[in-house]
Amino acid sequence: MSTASTAIGQRVERGQLRPGGAFNGDVNVGDTERLISAIGGGVLAALGLARGNTVGLLMAAAGGALVYRGLTGHCHMYRTLGIDTSEEHSRAASVAAGAGVKVTESITINRPVGEVYRFWRNFENLPRVMNHLESVRVNGERSHWVAHGPMGWRAEWDAEIINDRPNEVIAWRSLEGSEVETAGSVHFQGLGDRGTEIQVSLKYDPPGGKAGAAFARLFGREPGTQIREDLRRLKQMLESGERTWAT
Repeated sequence: MSTASTAIGQRVERGQLRPGGAFNGDVNVGDTERLISAIGGGVLAALGLARGNTVGLLMAAAGGALVYRGLTGHCHMYRTLGIDTSEEHSRAASVAAGAGVKVTESITINRPVGEVYRFWRNFENLPRVMNHLESVRVNGERSHWVAHGPMGWRAEWDAEIINDRPNEVIAWRSLEGSEVETAGSVHFQGLGDRGTEIQVSLKYDPPGGKAGAAFARLFGREPGTQIREDLRRLKQMLESGERTWAT
């Protein structure tokens, strides 16, 4: 589903909704990351310009983007996922811009926004609708995730909530040293009598940086297809009226 075609996407375009809790132009990158981005981007841009060919121009463009990130302290990917490292209180593994695989999907659920938010806020409910998740254990603002895939493949990681506005947005990311680096966010938009629209953004940088192969092992199929099926199961569960899940 196209983000711009949804109620949330339209509000983002009009500037009425802050993706991940940050306005355009807000600083959401920490000082250390800014310094690394600025220096690394400058070096990459210089090397690219020195090459003087198509590959060099691509390198220069990527370097320029990193320099922009360093000078402004603003990262568009962080904004989308609700990540803000400008005031870091704990060590965390962020997924670098351009790395890994990102999936964004939306769905409308005919239930009140508060009910949909409460289901998602307790991450221990997610394995009920996400087939690749084996378990999630919550301990305060942190959680331990276990995922499985074909041929017995298994991965574990710890995550922390970095943005939580009831009935609006939840965002999380994996902690440093996790086997799988991941970040995600879900936005909630109440639609009155039509229920609630949710927009889910997930980004993974699997072990070793081999995004294609490792991510395929995690999901067993194209990631967007898997997430769409997960959201359909969520919709079916909540709209059935059953209250077998934890709040």
